[in-house]
Amino acid sequence: MTSGFRSRRGVITATLAAEEVQLVRGLIGELVELVRSETPIAAPPPEDSLAALVGHLGSTEPPEDEVLARLFPTAYADDEEAAGDFRRFTEYGLRDGKVKSAETVLESLGDPEYSDQVTVSLNAEEAQCWLRTLTDLRLALGTRLGVEEDDEDRWASLPEEDRRRQVYGVYVWLGWLQESLVSALW
Repeated sequence: MTSGFRSRRGVITATLAAEEVQLVRGLIGELVELVRSETPIAAPPPEDSLAALVGHLGSTEPPEDEVLARLFPTAYADDEEAAGDFRRFTEYGLRDGKVKSAETVLESLGDPEYSDQVTVSLNAEEAQCWLRTLTDLRLALGTRLGVEEDDEDRWASLPEEDRRRQVYGVYVWLGWLQESLVSALW
């Protein structure tokens, strides 16, 4: 079982059990697949010279998937045109950034195949990638589960064998891991 993140001499470390590494790797794989699955790239209109300079452009429409809609929310709820323009010019970069952070986390996890545990050592930049990815994972799980504020009793009342309760346990564990990383950083 993870001991949580700790800071010592500017290096952030945590030891994770092989099963925890496999769990995190699997969740990240699903997250990356989801983020990449709906990456609309639109050709810039011929009259849009700024778009031609910027290159990769996304759609002006919000994602249909509820998790993607939470990961890439509408920037201007009261101005559809501004929201569409913002999405068009930023979403590709935001998606790419989420994937790069997730890849950094995967690289830092190493390969638990030959050990029952893995010790992760992070510099400040890697720790920020972990924070972003843990946030994205929790947001994705919380959205899929329908987690709401102060609903812990609802989850505790589910039968032990209920898969949702087990997934909620992973959601809580990721929150604890994230909290330990935040504490180690400060």
